[in-house]
Amino acid sequence: MAYKLLHRKWRSTRAMYYTMIAELGGTVAVLVMFGIAQPDLYRTKLWRAGNELGFNSSPNVIVWAYANYEPQPTLPFVWSQTLTNFNVAISVLSLFLLLTKLIAFIMHVWFPIVATVINFSLITLYVTSIIGQAGPDHLDPTYPSSVAWYIAKPCTVAANQSIQGSCRLAKGAFAATCIMLGIYCINMGLTIWALMPNPANDKVDDEDEDDTSSPAALKKGSQWEMHGIPQTPKTGTVPYTPRTMAFNTLERKLPLRNQYV
Repeated sequence: MAYKLLHRKWRSTRAMYYTMIAELGGTVAVLVMFGIAQPDLYRTKLWRAGNELGFNSSPNVIVWAYANYEPQPTLPFVWSQTLTNFNVAISVLSLFLLLTKLIAFIMHVWFPIVATVINFSLITLYVTSIIGQAGPDHLDPTYPSSVAWYIAKPCTVAANQSIQGSCRLAKGAFAATCIMLGIYCINMGLTIWALMPNPANDKVDDEDEDDTSSPAALKKGSQWEMHGIPQTPKTGTVPYTPRTMAFNTLERKLPLRNQYV
């Protein structure tokens, strides 16, 4: 039996539907969390609060660069607008790919080899998002930070209630991103499972092909209407089936007419 790379069946249809339900919940969560953060609901606020607490650099470096006619410094990815836009983009992309996967899976065209490429790409994107949200900040040598303070520390380190609320939102977005990464890792596991050699699956495919295309199967299918009809004195050895009566009607021959003449 030759290994089929493209047209392979999934090992567990139920597991696929369960993961799609979980993926839908996670996608809605990241859409809401990242949509709230767009464009700058709490990013700069947490950046400034971290500097006041002595955890990271200050957002005032942008103002200082403008005031001194200096080039803009390269901002840490964790505090950049690029990360916020990136998170919104991958959440929208996840929803689009989920709908596409659902339709393709129902139509039996969602093949494991295609899912491998998509799952690997999404895993890469979400790993990048997680690294960005918890990324380092070494812009200010006085206050270096290896992990964002709102991830590494409890939100209660800030006395301001507004800062604590923003910290919880950021933690929630980070948790939703980690959940999505876990879901895509499970999807990748199911994909690898489906791509593994499966002689039983290949054997079923071969039998199905033989049953539908072999001459014996065609002959068997053409004779199924003739079985189970007992012979009678009226009909002799030739039984009448609906197909036989239809042809006789077209030829203006009614069944049993000649036997009563």
